[in-house]
Formats: sequence, C-alpha cells, structure tokens
Amino acid sequence: MPIRSGSARWQGNLADGSGTIRTGKGGVQGNYSFKSRFEEGEGTNPEELIGAAHAGCYSMAFSNELAKAGFTPTSVETTAKVHMGTTDAGPTVTKIDLETVGDVPGIDESLFQKIAEDAKANCPISRLLAPGVDEITLTATLHA
Repeated sequence: MPIRSGSARWQGNLADGSGTIRTGKGGVQGNYSFKSRFEEGEGTNPEELIGAAHAGCYSMAFSNELAKAGFTPTSVETTAKVHMGTTDAGPTVTKIDLETVGDVPGIDESLFQKIAEDAKANCPISRLLAPGVDEITLTATLHA
C-alpha cells in the first residue's frame, strides 16, 4: 500500500500567525489561521481536512459494502461534521457526525441502514478516529 503525506507551514505565534496546509500531491491546499480554526475566519483548518477525509473514506466504504451486497449505488454523498470541544488536555475533537445520502436502486430501508452502520464501523478512517473521539454518529438517508 502506498504511503500518503500532508504538510503544513506555520509562521508567527498562535494567535496572530498564519500558515498553509496541503495534501502530499497538492490536490488540496489552503490557508489557515487561529481565526479559521477556533473562530469563524476565512481559510481552512485541520478539522475540516479530517472531516473531508472521513467523508471520502466513508463514502467509498459504504459504496463497496453496498456493491458486495448486490446493490450498486448510483451515488453516495457524505458530510462529516467535526466538533471541537475543550477537555483538561485542551482543544479536542470530541464528536463527528456523519450524514450520508445514498441513491441505491432496489434496496430496502432496513438493509440500507444495516450496511450503512457496518460501513461506519469498518471504514479505515472511522477505525482510526473512534478511539480518540467520544462519539461518531451516523444519519443515513436512502434517496427515493
């Protein structure tokens, strides 16, 4: 399996500094700052990138599990909402809400929900994040 990478450059102190963050091959690159991370400032932040990674991984895992069960999805669209909180250790990712919508011809609701939950449990990024996050929730909607 290939090794993936990302990089970041930060200049200045925490409150007034700024930086850039990018994926290894440059497919995603953005500016980030204290305001974009802990307030509502312009730019991106590590938590958004974690959310994008989780949503992408989950969508692929769910599509794969659906196909293995005999249902080829037309589409799976997922959003991951990453919640920041404060613990004794400081700022911490405390919760991730996965929200997915699948357009899956021929599947019934109960099987759709079961496969969605199985994909959450077995998605590599879910498995990576689960031990450090208080909760990963899932809302799965079958597009009719």
